[in-house]
Amino acid sequence: MWQELISPWLSTLEVGEPAGEADLYRAESILGHPLPSVLRQLLVEFDGVADEYGTDVVWSTQQIADSNLEFRNSGEFAELYAPFDRLLFFGDNGGGDQFALQVGALGDEVLVWDHETDERSVVAPSLPTYVSQALASDGGDWYR
Repeated sequence: MWQELISPWLSTLEVGEPAGEADLYRAESILGHPLPSVLRQLLVEFDGVADEYGTDVVWSTQQIADSNLEFRNSGEFAELYAPFDRLLFFGDNGGGDQFALQVGALGDEVLVWDHETDERSVVAPSLPTYVSQALASDGGDWYR
């Protein structure tokens, strides 16, 4: 599914080799919960997707685990922002805003977290829609 979805842009993208099951299980262990199935499926095909400008549309499995651990455990972030434990960050815009799925949510809406205002808002109804919109954009803040 993901190969077909990103094929129009594939020649301009940097994509990671498929994530192995051991990598996925390690990330889930670090996070303390399973990865959402839609994200897991993407990582099994491409362990990270960067657009033609080098923006990490989807992080690697390791970066997902590391970044979420940092966001959830940072004392500094805890003082500045609402808790991140219900968000699973998986990509960014290159300027500080992060994209996330909601942990344990029934749907797979993609939210953006604005690092300046701590606002969290829906930018796409699904991960495939988010990926398509991000790749079709010309960079910048396409989601605003």
